[in-house]
Amino acid sequence: MKDIYRGTLVRLSAISSDDLAKAFVQWDRDSEMRRLADSDPAQLWSENKLKEFFDKDFEKDPPRAYRFAIRTLAEDRLIGTTGLVPNLPHGDAWFFIVLGDRESWNKGYGTDAAQLVLQYGFVELNLRRITLGLHSYNDRAFRSYEKAGFRMEGRMRGEGLRGGVRFDGLYMGILREEWMESNP
Repeated sequence: MKDIYRGTLVRLSAISSDDLAKAFVQWDRDSEMRRLADSDPAQLWSENKLKEFFDKDFEKDPPRAYRFAIRTLAEDRLIGTTGLVPNLPHGDAWFFIVLGDRESWNKGYGTDAAQLVLQYGFVELNLRRITLGLHSYNDRAFRSYEKAGFRMEGRMRGEGLRGGVRFDGLYMGILREEWMESNP
């Protein structure tokens, strides 16, 4: 049986609230990364505040999210986080990913991690659909999601405001049968 946590460039691993807080304190200093990942205003948090937030999130039962660390295979370096926020009664989930380490951008790590999470969602969680949202100005993410198998499903015009300019919210999705066609 195939290792569901290991791709060609990255592996998924468990992550502690300590590791996540330390990483986000560093990553959040990059305001471009923050603006690509979130529509909320960029804001800096202390490591203790982030740890407290992640501790509360991790304690929920059932978990609010199936969350994974993204680590490079070559150096075992933590470069991001990804996962799914499921609505299991309906067989759906929202996909999320953050590549916080700027040195890891444009190297295929995000696409590889997305493919692993899709596999996890469709094989382990038996989902029927995985959806994501992104900002229209994030072309790099859009291309990565397409490579992973997501298809454009909708556009919410003028959804957000960044730097005095309105941007659209884009929604992409992939169905189990679409994923199965390309992953027999």
